[in-house]
Amino acid sequence: MLTRRSLVAAGAAMATLAATRGSRAQASPIRIGMLTVKSGALASGGRQMEDGFRLFLRERNNQIAGRPVEFIVADTGGQPALAKTRAQELVQRSNVHLVVGPVAAFEALAINDYFAEAEIPFLCASAAAEDMTQRKVNPWFVRTSSTSAQPCHPLGEYAARELGYRKIITIADDFAFGQEQTAGFQRAFEAAGGKIATKLWAPLNAADYGSYISQITGADAVFAAFAGANGQRFLRQYAEYGLKQTTPIVAAMTTVDEGVLHSMGDEAAGIISAGWYSAALESEPNQRFVEKLRKETGNDPGFYSVGSYSAGLALEKALVAIGGKIEDKAAFMAALRQVRVDDDPRGPWHLDEYANPVQNIYIRRTEKKNGRLMNTVIESYPNVSQFWNYDPEAFLKAPVYSRNDPAKI
Repeated sequence: MLTRRSLVAAGAAMATLAATRGSRAQASPIRIGMLTVKSGALASGGRQMEDGFRLFLRERNNQIAGRPVEFIVADTGGQPALAKTRAQELVQRSNVHLVVGPVAAFEALAINDYFAEAEIPFLCASAAAEDMTQRKVNPWFVRTSSTSAQPCHPLGEYAARELGYRKIITIADDFAFGQEQTAGFQRAFEAAGGKIATKLWAPLNAADYGSYISQITGADAVFAAFAGANGQRFLRQYAEYGLKQTTPIVAAMTTVDEGVLHSMGDEAAGIISAGWYSAALESEPNQRFVEKLRKETGNDPGFYSVGSYSAGLALEKALVAIGGKIEDKAAFMAALRQVRVDDDPRGPWHLDEYANPVQNIYIRRTEKKNGRLMNTVIESYPNVSQFWNYDPEAFLKAPVYSRNDPAKI
């Protein structure tokens, strides 16, 4: 026979069971997928991107917003078709809540539509494809690095106005990242009074740059935009051909990225570059970050490791804001797009309305300090957006940066 006491006891037991189930559901893992590259020209960037995110997770004992994290890494091989396959596997087999990565712009372009259709949060820690935060905005996409051209606009202006260069030859990897970097540099350099004399394009897998270097003549300087280990190979050959002393180089961020700088020698010394990070920044968050990553990898952090670490910081702020409930995808994306990060190793940043960072851009000089090459900051441009000093509406009416635009050469 049921008594009032037994009914109360049964109700309490059911409430306890429900609470326990709710607690277990709340404590279930957040599944994070990462698309990286483990072989080929972009492998060094892929390893660093993974290093940066793993450091972020270790600092938090593999938990974010009170929930454990299951981290699943997939190798794209730096191939767009394989990147799409790996993306589908992460979503359909591993049931990830979000994806971090990939390394290259052409990979991101290959998978963006799939993530948009599947409504999977896509936290881009590296790939800098311009149009993904410009004319073809995916509401499930947020970038924590920069567009390809974002650091190159200030560098173009600096090269003309501060360094006094009037004629420059450019050389870059012949894929979206290199093309967009070059176009951004060209636009700002020519707006400041300079002229691009010639543009040279090398395949991403180039093993020898001799035929390109032999075409470099009659310029005040060279703008070099390379990714992965290609910058190291180009700079070494450039010095061997004897051009380093006669025709200085100004470089895109990844050409002398800290991730490969440790493998370089005198060929890199003195190069002026621009980027949204330098391991030489003296802020407390950066000094702490550099110390930890050096201890774990033996090398300084750079473009790829900081981009993924920043992705972790943004992810954490968004998840804390919604109580860790990543299953509420709409609420998560709304929170993610509103994050402001003030404790990042690179310095403070926030997202514009297109989900791309507004951040400091640093003009850097590669110098040897305490026995290692570092990118010493010599000038800072605060709060630089992807549109530089151009009107966003007018900017977006023009074609996306490419091999030929903004000028036909």
